[in-house]
Amino acid sequence: MKNNQPIAHNVRRSRLPEWMRRRVSLSSDVLKMKNYLHNHGLNTVCESAGCPNLSYCFQKSTATFMILGHVCTRHCRFCGVCQGKPVPVDENEPIRVAESVQMLGLSHVVITSVTRDDLPDGGAFHFVSTIKAVKKLNPNTTVEVLIPDFQGNAAALKCVLDCCIDVLNHNVETVPRLYPSIRPEADFDRSMKILSYVKKYRSDVITKSGFMLGLGETEEEIIEVLNALRQTSCDGVTIGQYLTPALNKAKVRKYLHPVLFQYYQKMAEDMGFKCVTAGPYVRSSYEADEMLRKIRGAKT
Repeated sequence: MKNNQPIAHNVRRSRLPEWMRRRVSLSSDVLKMKNYLHNHGLNTVCESAGCPNLSYCFQKSTATFMILGHVCTRHCRFCGVCQGKPVPVDENEPIRVAESVQMLGLSHVVITSVTRDDLPDGGAFHFVSTIKAVKKLNPNTTVEVLIPDFQGNAAALKCVLDCCIDVLNHNVETVPRLYPSIRPEADFDRSMKILSYVKKYRSDVITKSGFMLGLGETEEEIIEVLNALRQTSCDGVTIGQYLTPALNKAKVRKYLHPVLFQYYQKMAEDMGFKCVTAGPYVRSSYEADEMLRKIRGAKT
């Protein structure tokens, strides 16, 4: 699309372009799911980060469980999760997650966490405890973990990889140039090393990553990110539209038209990713079970 102007929406003209306007459902199924999670003391990134797909997923009784509390130790300017002093680790959380997976009848579960730089292992052991609890009660459920970078702690990453996981997802979120202003405590090269290490240590584990558009990145930078991910042998990638979660967070620079997301999806597919999901409302855990099936199908 270099020869044509990318289809985008100037933020100053109106709050949301037509293609970003979506009705929020508060159906009985959604409210039932919300009440269940709250009553069992479970956090989800769906609620904590204000995911626009919450109604869609909750209606299907699916959610991305967020362990290690609801307070993050980092100060990313794109994220809606609460930031500050973290809560103590809840040792009973793993079994509550496992029981909820069983009760909801999930065939695929996604487990993520807030970033816990206050913990020596970044929370890796708690990930392990949760994974083991889930598999003990749900031996046929596939497990996907969406992990932080553990500050580059290889032993912590290895600890998680030694568990029975099917997918390891680690998001790069944006292009390297924007890291200082958007996610100052993260490091793009560190994330590349994590994804590369996974494939070297456990080639059977599917790797995924994801990033947002609309923060001021250029097409050249998007291509560079996709190329870097492919160099790690990353299997799948998700590309979505950034939405400002709060007034004190980074502002949206552009709303990209769905046609442009299709353009980047085709570009990524041509690069060799086994599965690419791109669109304004796509998030890293969006239809994760379907993405797993597609990647496994591409491997055979």
